Amino acid sequence: MSNLAQARLNEERKKWRRDHPFGFYAKPVKSADGTMNIMEWEVGIPGKAGTNWEGGLYVVKMIFPDDFPTKPPKCKFDPPLFHPNVYPSGTICLSILDEEKSWKPSITVKQILLGVQDLLDNANIGDPAQIDAYQMYKNDRAAYDKRIKAQAIERRQK
Repeated sequence: MSNLAQARLNEERKKWRRDHPFGFYAKPVKSADGTMNIMEWEVGIPGKAGTNWEGGLYVVKMIFPDDFPTKPPKCKFDPPLFHPNVYPSGTICLSILDEEKSWKPSITVKQILLGVQDLLDNANIGDPAQIDAYQMYKNDRAAYDKRIKAQAIERRQK
């Protein structure tokens, strides 16, 4: 494990605990032995008010590579979401999470989570990852919207 990655993530965690957007959470997961694994986080992203995603809390696993922040974390919805920019595995297709596209080492966990929240309601149909969701989004928006609202209800906080 890289000391640079660990130091950066410990700093990110401190910043997050002091200042994070309402309704979100982000925390390192606990290893089997009960210790905190700073290289893997579980985060919760609320659906934006006034959108079809409202009311849902969408859980994402963030796995940081040893060469973070040079390389972006892998972010995956757990369970996977029905969305044009989410692979069937749950992996999120977003330019700021792609080192070949818009990833920069200065991007923070907070910026990633706000970007993912924005992607929920603003699908990028120019870069589809899930063919069924993409086709429904493009060809039958009413059915897509209905499915997203049902998904939000399924993902309400208990």
